Amino acid sequence: MSVLLTHEPVVNKSRAITANRLIVHAPSMEAACDALNEIASSWPMERTVLLGLGNIAPDATLVEWELPENTLVELPATFLATQEGLDLATAMHDKGTGICVTGAGHGEKLPGNLSFRFGLVDVVAHPRVLHGIGVPLAVGLGNAAGFDAAVSAGFAGATGWFFLNGSPKAHRLTPGHAQIVRVLNLVRRDAEVKEIETALKQDVALSFKLLRYINSAGFGLPVEIQSFRHAVTMLGYEKLNKWLSLLLVTASKEPGAPAIMQAAITRGRFMEQIGQVFFDKSEHDNLFITGAFSLLNVLLGATMDAVLTEMHLPDSIVAALTGRGGVYKPFLELARACEDNPKLLATQAHNLGVDLQAINRAQLAAVSFADTLQND
Repeated sequence: MSVLLTHEPVVNKSRAITANRLIVHAPSMEAACDALNEIASSWPMERTVLLGLGNIAPDATLVEWELPENTLVELPATFLATQEGLDLATAMHDKGTGICVTGAGHGEKLPGNLSFRFGLVDVVAHPRVLHGIGVPLAVGLGNAAGFDAAVSAGFAGATGWFFLNGSPKAHRLTPGHAQIVRVLNLVRRDAEVKEIETALKQDVALSFKLLRYINSAGFGLPVEIQSFRHAVTMLGYEKLNKWLSLLLVTASKEPGAPAIMQAAITRGRFMEQIGQVFFDKSEHDNLFITGAFSLLNVLLGATMDAVLTEMHLPDSIVAALTGRGGVYKPFLELARACEDNPKLLATQAHNLGVDLQAINRAQLAAVSFADTLQND
């Protein structure tokens, strides 16, 4: 078995992202650390990272490993209750490594001389908060209702993809979303700059947010864009299409929207990164848009058909988003597998002929990119 990463967000009571959780899947601790060292330059440093070990048996390699400074390591409660676990945790603590506890609640006697930053608790097995394990985070949630129940029970937050589960029922976009789609469609059909500017001026907040994203650190432009006309001159319509697409993804004002936005932007950036060797440069923005738009139905509270009906998107993007196929669909499936399915991820990587370390590096870069945009 080779080394693979999956990722998920950590959210607080308000469902705002407070950390990222990366789970490494590897045959041994040594193999995991070696693989992570190779991609250390791509490590997301904008937020705290909780590093889960999958089914890897912890060992002294964790003490030797110079892990990134923003990273906490998860150790199973059953392991911490052993002498080997106590010795390893003590050595890690003495080195300054933050520790989180996982799988507690089965009668384990945890070391009383160590402090833990977070305790990840399966709420199906233990719906009530456990004490002495650090800040309690719920795992194993199925949906937003389960999250609300966990918070009511005393959990400080949760980790996982529970917030993506739901059945949007609306069949029309809200006026605010529809206005962004209108501008996006104007750009897609190469309308006159003046016509697009007029549409943007109908929503001052929209214009401000567009310029904010264009000038964000995540895109690294050499000059500051001062106006929409300046943006057209500097970037052209193809790039503006990507910026407006990003704006649509971040338009929701729902309480749980930031986490969904994070997931959507991460999918888009991952697809853009991993697809570069498969597609001509002219299609890279379409890869980003496919990934970012894959959660529009959840973000906008509408069916995907309702969203796509309002937009003039290329057939290749529509085919992937509706599950009909097309050249982008395998890469969207790869992005989704990065979230919680290492076995499927390995299979799809093999089918596409993609190097696993390239997938790991692209995941880290995508998470970091999304964090940068959210923090600007």
